[in-house]
Amino acid sequence: MKSRRDVFQAIADPTRRAILTLLAVQALTPGAIADNFKSSRQTISKHIQILTECDLLEQEQSGREIYYLINAKKMKEVADFIEPFRKMWDDRFNKLEAIMKKYKPNK
Repeated sequence: MKSRRDVFQAIADPTRRAILTLLAVQALTPGAIADNFKSSRQTISKHIQILTECDLLEQEQSGREIYYLINAKKMKEVADFIEPFRKMWDDRFNKLEAIMKKYKPNK
């Protein structure tokens, strides 16, 4: 049985986040993705594999080329999970900002 990788561990890596950012604009081949990094193609291929195993990326065959693109449905699931936490922290920072404005130092 093939174990699934954790989505949040996958996006914790800065290179994988950069790959997702690249693919948010357009679908790319593995070589085109690797051209954007100083790492070896094998390293970038491993990152792509991890993102694919998490269902964050999908493959699309076009002739002899394989293109990778973002799985928008899976990305939305991640965003939906994070949203309540973002709202909570926004509220906390807004409250902190209001308190800090009350206690401005007098000059």
